[in-house]
Amino acid sequence: MSGGLVALLDDVAALAKLAAASIDDIGAAASKAGVKAIGVVIDDTAVTPRYVTGFTPDRELPIIWRIAKGSLKNKIVFILPAALLLSQFLPWALNPLLMVGGAYLCFEGAEKLYEAISGHHEIEGEQVIKLTSTAHEEKMVSGAIRTDFILSAEIMAISLAEVAAQPFLSRALILVVVALMITVLVYGVVGLIVKTDDFGVRLASSSSSAAQAIGRGLVKGMPVVMSALSVIGTAAMLWVGGHIIVDGLDKFGLTWPAHTLHDLALAAGQAIPLAQGVVQWLVETLGSALVGVLLGGIIVAAMHLRPKKVAAH
Repeated sequence: MSGGLVALLDDVAALAKLAAASIDDIGAAASKAGVKAIGVVIDDTAVTPRYVTGFTPDRELPIIWRIAKGSLKNKIVFILPAALLLSQFLPWALNPLLMVGGAYLCFEGAEKLYEAISGHHEIEGEQVIKLTSTAHEEKMVSGAIRTDFILSAEIMAISLAEVAAQPFLSRALILVVVALMITVLVYGVVGLIVKTDDFGVRLASSSSSAAQAIGRGLVKGMPVVMSALSVIGTAAMLWVGGHIIVDGLDKFGLTWPAHTLHDLALAAGQAIPLAQGVVQWLVETLGSALVGVLLGGIIVAAMHLRPKKVAAH
């Protein structure tokens, strides 16, 4: 009896170790997959705060919470099942779909460059007056969730491409972990960004001179942080989008863009042996970003410039 109990306990311990190892593997795979999507994550973080601009401080966090719930629903309820079904029954479709998403990222990044150069900016969600309208809040939340759907689809597609060789159940668990991890990261950071101004104002009005200085620094520094985040997000979209396109073309047999970038990066790295790894990464990243700018520029021209020409005639 005791021997049977010991054997049972040994089996339970072995299963527990196996489960722990599986959890570790899933966590590691999810982290790797999430890192691949970091460019889209940065852009998502940079885009979302504009949807709470103009609302009273007491509505900012509730709005972010509503958008976060909508984002998680996008990933888990809509995108995840579709992605898993495709990967299981139409795996050949993943690369072209990923390339479509990459082209969209290139377009988004190039459009932001076009807006910065031409001075044309969308004004939706950028009102500076204090708005309390329920209808307006609904409009902003709905708009944010629609934008998030596109970005979330790209995040999940990039993540799925990284774990496509995993068994179905592992694939599903990894993508669920990615969805949770990315949503918490993005909207946690967005919440901190949005409330930093309020925190700075409170510090600036305290009795401590040191706290006042920190508070004034936070209030003055947040616009700079937001501008920097927007620039980083645009650059990341162009880099990630371009890399997806180059990698996708390579898988389709058009290998010269990927090989050319690799050869250039290798030559640049060998020229500066003290920072070979960094230089190689920079050259490949810049090359991918250039591809993103070129492809995105073509799409922007097709979407914006050609209609204007037609209208002019």
